[in-house]
Amino acid sequence: MSAGIPPHRAIALPGLHAYASAVSVAAGEAIGFHVSSSVPYRFSFCALGPDADDASRDPVLHAGGEHPARVQAIHPGSYVHIERGLPEGALEALTLECWLMPWGFGERQAVIAQCDDEVADEGVGLFIEADGTLVLRLGRSRLSGPALAPRQWAHLVAVLHQGHLSLWIDGRRVAQGAAGPGRPGRAALRLGAASAGGVATHFLDADLVMPALYGRALGAAEIAPRCAQRGQQAAQGPGLLACWPLSEQRGERIADASGQGRHGRLINHGTWMIVGPAFDPARVPRFSRREGEYAAASDRLRGHGLRLASDDLVDCRWAESHRVTVPRGAKPGIHVGRFECEVDGRPVRYDVSVVVRPAADAAPAPLLVLCATNSWRAYAASPFARNVSGAAHWPRRAAPLPNSHPDAPEYNHYTPHRKGQPTYYAGLRLPWPNAAPDAFYAPEGSGFSQGPRLERCLHRWLDAQGYAYDVVSDLDLHRDPGLLRRYRSVVINGHSEYWSAPAFEGLDAYLRGGGSAVVLSGNSLYWRVSFDEDATVMEQRKTLTPADDHEAALDKHAAPGGVHGEQYHSQDGERGGLWRFNDRSCSDLIGLETAGWAFADAADFGVYRVRDAGHFLFHRPHETGLRAGDSFGHGPGGALPRAIGHEWDLSIATLRRMTHHIPRGAELPRDHPGLQVLAEGVRRVPGRLDAYLDFFEGATQSLDGLSAEMVYWERPQGGRVFNAGAVGASWVLGADEAFGALLRNVLHHFGVEPA
Repeated sequence: MSAGIPPHRAIALPGLHAYASAVSVAAGEAIGFHVSSSVPYRFSFCALGPDADDASRDPVLHAGGEHPARVQAIHPGSYVHIERGLPEGALEALTLECWLMPWGFGERQAVIAQCDDEVADEGVGLFIEADGTLVLRLGRSRLSGPALAPRQWAHLVAVLHQGHLSLWIDGRRVAQGAAGPGRPGRAALRLGAASAGGVATHFLDADLVMPALYGRALGAAEIAPRCAQRGQQAAQGPGLLACWPLSEQRGERIADASGQGRHGRLINHGTWMIVGPAFDPARVPRFSRREGEYAAASDRLRGHGLRLASDDLVDCRWAESHRVTVPRGAKPGIHVGRFECEVDGRPVRYDVSVVVRPAADAAPAPLLVLCATNSWRAYAASPFARNVSGAAHWPRRAAPLPNSHPDAPEYNHYTPHRKGQPTYYAGLRLPWPNAAPDAFYAPEGSGFSQGPRLERCLHRWLDAQGYAYDVVSDLDLHRDPGLLRRYRSVVINGHSEYWSAPAFEGLDAYLRGGGSAVVLSGNSLYWRVSFDEDATVMEQRKTLTPADDHEAALDKHAAPGGVHGEQYHSQDGERGGLWRFNDRSCSDLIGLETAGWAFADAADFGVYRVRDAGHFLFHRPHETGLRAGDSFGHGPGGALPRAIGHEWDLSIATLRRMTHHIPRGAELPRDHPGLQVLAEGVRRVPGRLDAYLDFFEGATQSLDGLSAEMVYWERPQGGRVFNAGAVGASWVLGADEAFGALLRNVLHHFGVEPA
């Protein structure tokens, strides 16, 4: 994705924005930083000190000095660039055809075009105007049709024949008129964009299926059967200039099936594996992927759609501004590239978080800590957010902060594209200011964070207790699942929500081999993700499953997403969405499953109450002093921080009690033998935005405030797990001595002692 692109509409960003060349780097190796800044700045590379609110205590490992302003533009918007355009000479006959589902209007959008705004006498193009009106342009001639309906498939045909223009929608002629002379423009031929002054613009926000060009006029007798085919058959016959079936389903190359060599290049990624107008979502099972039920590759009615968006961007393509070699003796953990400047007269500190893992030839520590970098990326709203003084507070559900430029992308996996297209890809070569080490998350005023600030609580506690530990990112585990075998125990920390198949299977193999896991996370191992070949784009697929008759009356708590059936990944062809609906419940690995969330107010956070007071982990080798019914997992007197909030997990046994309806074709998994519940996370007072979910993601009610469970499990298939079951578990470390003593007992039991 780092290759250059044809001339493209540029957006110059005010303020300072930056990203690192990699999510993590080994001590002793180099990492680059890519910066766009409209103001002068100071650069340094720092380890993180003991206080998230006092950056002056962060050790400086590299002082990069003063640097002048240098703005590097971004170029959002996806489209298909075709190098070989329409032939020269006057146009006597031409037909443009495609299936299209527009997502929204408001700006001029090009469907198929070879023209330039600044060259009035030539060029041809099919456009959607700001009000949704379909328009055919030929030189100075214009033919307007009716407005298209948003989010509905339409078969579009535009015809030039003997000085006449006509527009057809769904097999019916909707407009016709005379045309003056016309010839193809000298601009590039594009699908989903046009040219202005030689630069790509007028980007399309739509799903596109089977676009084709003919050097002759199609009549009603040919258009009607093409419409009836619902985009399932490639164009054929005499005079065919190009046909793009879009059957690649991945990558940048778009093949022309006409034999005319008008192959295209997809710019800015777009979205593959989109269903077409003939697709039937009822064919795809909702709650499993059992073999033989459905295979996306063999569904002949699925279609091959390509989704384009005017704000698509997965790679800024900025030149490297700084390169730092991390000292070989640097302690594993979260480090930052630090940029300090003034914006609009206000001091700004902009930190780019990077995970420093141990040197390649270093002896492993007894303990491995996993940073939830996939979740940091999934929640990375507003990559080009306006610079702020002090720590930023990111809103609930990863809503965006004010943008530095109105046209800069701000979507993430919880915020759709500008016209409502669900977000299936996250680029790793973009800024992620939400992952700053001091950033807060909702609810505002609670002091809570779900990113690096939260994960530092565990790192700081391990340092204070004298434990030696290594740190890696989710992406490191994805690339090398076998790295877990080097460690006595692994800690899954923070909000470890997004897991790839190699990481998932790697954890399973590690535990089956006798390993142990400490899970200080909630909403763990929830969504499946994948990465492209060079690991610069992360893919996940949230979709909205159709309700059956029983569920129609229930409140739904689904994440925003696309239509059911689009959960199949373009990067590997496999089913995405929830791991539990991929026949691999995370409870099979770590004992618990996601059961709900709440993040409206600071008062929403609850506490643990001891259930099995006689369990050895409460007493050996350190006495916690906890008795049956005692509370822990909170600050003094029950004050914040409190562990049970944001998102939480429960056992299958408890979820069975909360699941009052099993949908048709689904089944509840069995309870896990040997799972011991040590404590229950309770929230006695319901919050304004509480969501309690049954196993099938249906709305349900809490069991007298029960939100989370803390469990110990000696797995029958091998391995041992301690799972705290809540995102806020590590938040209370250092504030609650009893929880700290319990965690020391867990680590001791798993063979990990202070150095």
